Amino acid sequence: MFEVVSKKANSRIGKLTTNHGELKTPFFMPDATRGFVRSLDNRDLEEAGIGPMVVNAYHLYLKPGMKIIKKSGGVHSFMNWQKPLLSDSGGYQVFSLIHKNPKMGKITENEVIFRSPLDGSKHIFTPEKTIQIQFDLRADMIVCLDDPPPNDYSKEKTKKAVERTVRWAERCMVEYKKQIRIRKIKEENRPLIFCVIQGGKYLDLRKKCAEALIEIGFSSKGGPALSWHGYGFGARHIDFEGNIMDEVLEKTASFILEGSLRFALGVGTPEDIVKCVNFGWDMFDCVIPTREGRHGRLFLWKGNNEAQSRVLGTNPKSDFYETININNEKFKSDFSKVDKNCNCELCRNYSRAYLNNLFAMKEPLGMRLASIHNLRFYSDFMNILRQK
Repeated sequence: MFEVVSKKANSRIGKLTTNHGELKTPFFMPDATRGFVRSLDNRDLEEAGIGPMVVNAYHLYLKPGMKIIKKSGGVHSFMNWQKPLLSDSGGYQVFSLIHKNPKMGKITENEVIFRSPLDGSKHIFTPEKTIQIQFDLRADMIVCLDDPPPNDYSKEKTKKAVERTVRWAERCMVEYKKQIRIRKIKEENRPLIFCVIQGGKYLDLRKKCAEALIEIGFSSKGGPALSWHGYGFGARHIDFEGNIMDEVLEKTASFILEGSLRFALGVGTPEDIVKCVNFGWDMFDCVIPTREGRHGRLFLWKGNNEAQSRVLGTNPKSDFYETININNEKFKSDFSKVDKNCNCELCRNYSRAYLNNLFAMKEPLGMRLASIHNLRFYSDFMNILRQK
């Protein structure tokens, strides 16, 4: 299902086959967390060049609920999106909910008990249940339930999170095989399954976690049918100052087997993606392009058309892109294109002054156009990375 096509140092180009089409790695997935990307319809996403996206099992389980999703025929049918979808287990969201407010739930060895932030109702997630939910979603790629520790956890607490992550991954793998069997899913139609490597900033714990997950997946023994298809980087990838943890990401990638997908969950700024591609990561997802767009922050190619040639430069952020806040007063009478190097719907048809006015008037059209632009920037950016 995944094949490394070419490699230069640690960075690589790959080919991934899913039930809803073939993907070339590295690739970026916008977050359609609740089954939609805010303010955008499918035509907008197509216009922006979007292919794979991420949905969240936790959010879809709470609203609209699995009864509705199953009745619709799965999340692809519900969204009317016939391109690859990855479903996150929702573990990060559930654990964050409880870490921020212990009254919202409790973490035990067997399960996570939590209250819905929507209506206060009580729910239970086990590793088995999250796999069942994701099979009901019929996503192309699914993710194990793990224990993501906060960045300020001590090494001892982080070690316990790693141990629980490994134990739960084993239960997820057992349930994955069970669902394949009882649903009579053919080998070529099985969803890809990802485990998650935890360990915080501690390299020895990351290594220990990766080695244990590899053993569970029988990657060296049982062949592809029994293996994890991919390994994710779990928890936050930045420190308290907001700086990417370069060494941890680079070393963690090296702990993952060469033939497996490497998924850097939550990595989303262009310069961080460039770094992680150079470390050997294949997949990325983040809310940044759409969330920032809705607040008026736009990603622009820096300088002229040759900016794209500097994507893999030594100082990526200053070399090839910049951001502007269209809400700034200086754009009120700026009638130039938003980005002269972009041909998205916004840049073809409207000026910076017009977009500034849309945001000033709180017109939803402004959020839509800015989101389309940012997603187009990311689509073009990833195309260039693959070419480079």
